[in-house]
Amino acid sequence: MMPSDDICYRALRTRDARFDGRLFVGITSTGIYCRPICPARTAKRQNCRFFPSAAAAQMAGFRPCLRCRPEISPDAAAWRGTSSTVSRALALIAEGALDGGDGSIPALAERLGMGERQLRRLFEKHLGAAPIAVAQTRRILFAKQLIQETLLPMVSVAAASGFGSVRRFNDAFSKLYGRSPRELRRKASGERSIIVLRLGYRPPYDWEAILDFFRARSIEGVECVSKQSYRRTFSVEGAVGHIDVRMGERDALVAAIQISDVRALLSVVGRLRRLFDLDADVEAIGAHLSEDKGLAPLIATRPGLRTPGTFDAFELSVRAVLGQQITIAAARKLAGQVAKLAGRTFAAGEGLTHIFPGAAELANADLSSLGMPRARIASLKALASAVRSDPKLLEASGTTEEVLQRLRALPGFGPWTAQYWALRALRDADAFPEADVGLLRSPVIADKGARLSPKALLARAENWRPWRGYAAQHLWTAEGDARRANG
Repeated sequence: MMPSDDICYRALRTRDARFDGRLFVGITSTGIYCRPICPARTAKRQNCRFFPSAAAAQMAGFRPCLRCRPEISPDAAAWRGTSSTVSRALALIAEGALDGGDGSIPALAERLGMGERQLRRLFEKHLGAAPIAVAQTRRILFAKQLIQETLLPMVSVAAASGFGSVRRFNDAFSKLYGRSPRELRRKASGERSIIVLRLGYRPPYDWEAILDFFRARSIEGVECVSKQSYRRTFSVEGAVGHIDVRMGERDALVAAIQISDVRALLSVVGRLRRLFDLDADVEAIGAHLSEDKGLAPLIATRPGLRTPGTFDAFELSVRAVLGQQITIAAARKLAGQVAKLAGRTFAAGEGLTHIFPGAAELANADLSSLGMPRARIASLKALASAVRSDPKLLEASGTTEEVLQRLRALPGFGPWTAQYWALRALRDADAFPEADVGLLRSPVIADKGARLSPKALLARAENWRPWRGYAAQHLWTAEGDARRANG
């Protein structure tokens, strides 16, 4: 729920960063809407209207502020623990579910396993705007970011942000900003072929922990993780390229993207936001989980810890099969071999040599040289063949349980694997692999060092809902920190 107007105004007056992404303020005297951290002089109370999303503010007739730039604010509205359906819908919209000829509200509702009217009600309740308005707002704010942060030609900006034509693109900017897109362009430097974008988040952010996580699991040739950056190759919607993500200033990561077709750029940015869990309200999550005396010290130690996502759901499902009953290091080595055997070569420099294979490539590949049991190779083949036959098999289509049922029907996917996949691929913040050995033996929650049973762990975790996945991440990270401290 939205905070009261009095709380919203206090947040605006103090420029409280904790509310960034959770509310927007429309100034009736200027017709502009801002983030609560806007550096402009605070408007009088009677001139302020408060909204739960940028889309709701734009639907009310306000235009985006050019100083605080709502296009780079964290999208925290869906992470209040109130509607996982809205979170999943926003993730699909971010990847273009309402763009192009196939995009429609009924189709989106069907993918989410609900009726169109129910979906509209949820969006109105939690975001104050209809799904199509949210998609349109995302589209135009993303276009504005590309105009101000890149050297892309306007034709490319229109295509990258999902506008069907340059005329529609120009009309949208004229109506919203009262000026043409070119008038909003700032002087920018750099290479035209490299797109550099800021990806905002709500602080704190534990950059060290998330890099440690990806470094331990990085696929040779596909990913490179240093002490400062995460780099990888990718193939999305027919476009190929590579990315370099680093910590930036003013509560944002900075992503340098090279891509063969800018029309896939919006999807790439959406995947990056999920990969790095940029839209989590970690303060609210931490406050809830800290009510557990065992978890409270862990959250105090790492208040900005996130649950890492994945760039590609199929890639993660392959990793899950490879990683069964072996160490993380061994699974990482196997994933690198799979990339070399079945993936495309793609020389992006500094250790990036391949793109991870898609389902069709893996299904046709000869994996006999992999050093793993035949049964597990058969599981990989079955997975690849199933996804090749049904490309939507791993999409967030239907309820979470329906997605997991489809996954568990494949050989090699038990309850633990399905829950872990849901946490990272579906971004289900409440997914919880209760049979995980590390969780069961965790000294933080076990009684006097005794190992819990899965049933007892589930009972203990009931109070952690709807963020059991974040609790699990804190426990796993604490275990790793303890191992490193003990040498």
